Amino acid sequence: MARKLLILVISTIFSSFIANAQQYYLFVGSYNRDKAKEGVYVFRFNEKTGALERVSALAGILNPSFLTISPGGQYIYTCSEAQTPNVGGVTSLAFDSTRGVLTLLSRQDSGGDNPAYVGVDPQGKWLICANYSGGSLGIFPLGANGLIAPAAQIIPFKDSSVTNRQTSSHIHAAVFAPDGKYAFFPDLGADKIRAYQLKPNASPVLQPATPAYTATIPGSGPRHIVFHHRLPYAYCIEEMGGMVSVYRYRDGKLDRVQRVSAHLDDKAEDYNAADIHISPDGLFLYASTRESANTIFIYRVNQQTGQLKQVGKIPSGGVHPRNFAIDPTGNFVLVANQRSNNIVVFKRDQQTGLLTATGTTVSLPNPSSLQLRLYH
Repeated sequence: MARKLLILVISTIFSSFIANAQQYYLFVGSYNRDKAKEGVYVFRFNEKTGALERVSALAGILNPSFLTISPGGQYIYTCSEAQTPNVGGVTSLAFDSTRGVLTLLSRQDSGGDNPAYVGVDPQGKWLICANYSGGSLGIFPLGANGLIAPAAQIIPFKDSSVTNRQTSSHIHAAVFAPDGKYAFFPDLGADKIRAYQLKPNASPVLQPATPAYTATIPGSGPRHIVFHHRLPYAYCIEEMGGMVSVYRYRDGKLDRVQRVSAHLDDKAEDYNAADIHISPDGLFLYASTRESANTIFIYRVNQQTGQLKQVGKIPSGGVHPRNFAIDPTGNFVLVANQRSNNIVVFKRDQQTGLLTATGTTVSLPNPSSLQLRLYH
């Protein structure tokens, strides 16, 4: 009896240690309008229930509207979205996963107004930035200590397209392909997805790919792009057209093979489509649309052709779902509704891809970016 009791106690302690040793964290970026106010938030995320527990928050950054996590998880990078000249910037933060606390490390000018997106290469050596209003992109060397060096290169554009919103270039995302050899920059103002090859030992470090861009449908306004982690396909959400375009991807080249709706049946000049992500198992794709729709659209991904079939949709649980994240287990989808000031947690059916509200909602001022990661 005593031996069984001892085994039970040891087992309980061991299970508790394992549970405590693994922790999911949610990082939230926002529009704080004043750098003296909190702008980046840290929550513990329960991967079994979808519950969120606020741990800490950080002030000192103006409008940290988009976040990305270093490959090792120890650093968080954010853009400071500001239209005032010489205020837009990129910032690095150190994360203490034991305490759940962020610390400011470094800051550099982004090289343009209103930086809206930052991305990191798979090796964690380069940070790329999309300057939306400035119509430019930048690339910055990253130190092993998380420090951002001054820009190695700033590339401006002067293009335009067919609508009143497209009188100049508006780079809206900065995304590395999975192999890290190429980077892609959707230009909402020019209806182009720009492509560059990363050459770390050359000057300049970013060189135009062949072709240098892929043209999208006039007036579509490409916003974000995501690469399938297993199949040779990429998916771009078009903000103004309210569509998702599917591209076959190979060696820096994108060839469109399909274009599907990401809006309701209403007709509009600008549907305000926003974010796009693929489930961890690669079987489903999700897209958000803002304004009157406030909807998450759900698609099944054909595992042979990469093409999409819409299988469902659900209201976002708020207003203006600018950004969302799928947790690493694939069990939950978290949606940042910017204008209703809330984050809503949905349960995800891994067989059907469909979402149901869990009832978990967190109130937060102007949430605009969500990143989830498991820490050991």
